[in-house]
Amino acid sequence: MKLKYKRILIKFSGEAFSGKKSFGLDFGSIRAIAKELVGLRRAGVDLAVVVGGGNIFRGRAIPRQTIDQATADYMGMIGTLINALALQAEIEKQGAETRVMTALSMKEVAEDYIRRKATSHLSKGRIVLFAAGTGNPYFTTDTAAALRALEIGAEVLLKATTHVDGVYTGDPNKDKKAKKLSEVTFQEALVQHLKIMDSTAFSLCQDNKLPTVVFKYEPGVLAKVLRGEKVGTLVR
Repeated sequence: MKLKYKRILIKFSGEAFSGKKSFGLDFGSIRAIAKELVGLRRAGVDLAVVVGGGNIFRGRAIPRQTIDQATADYMGMIGTLINALALQAEIEKQGAETRVMTALSMKEVAEDYIRRKATSHLSKGRIVLFAAGTGNPYFTTDTAAALRALEIGAEVLLKATTHVDGVYTGDPNKDKKAKKLSEVTFQEALVQHLKIMDSTAFSLCQDNKLPTVVFKYEPGVLAKVLRGEKVGTLVR
């Protein structure tokens, strides 16, 4: 397989781990993701993954009168670690090496995130799974994905969604006239107020010229993106 990118970071939402369920883990879905990631690794891709935790706990949905936002965000970070450990188990069942690195210290189950260790793992052919976001409340896993992609020298950030197959001029679920964009610049996205990721993540990608591909995840789509095929929306 001729690859357009050598080192990538993929951001999966927590919903990708729950499959057709509304909550929790669907190991059939996780196994399918793991199989595809292992295939990419064997094709020679340096592969890092940031996982969300919305299928376990979504801190932003908790009423503020019950739990303060910082505490809720920390609870959500722990949810991402659950997903990362599940994905690690499925990847290793398929014969690939992997490491879970967490921004919250949990030494019994995962390595603390250190940039040099992460890049060392990647250079040794291990799939690196980043959990617990940035380790700070008030930041999303989109921001964590942009930050980690820049830290490891990824050539592209791939944002895999479960709802839409790219970036549209409006909400395709509400606006029938909304059109899908195959490619857009960061500046155009700002002017048109296109919803791609949170503003902090967007600024990191724009300021550091990190191209981002937004697409709907389904089996086989990652290989298409890496071959440079027209999938989703390229933000450059």
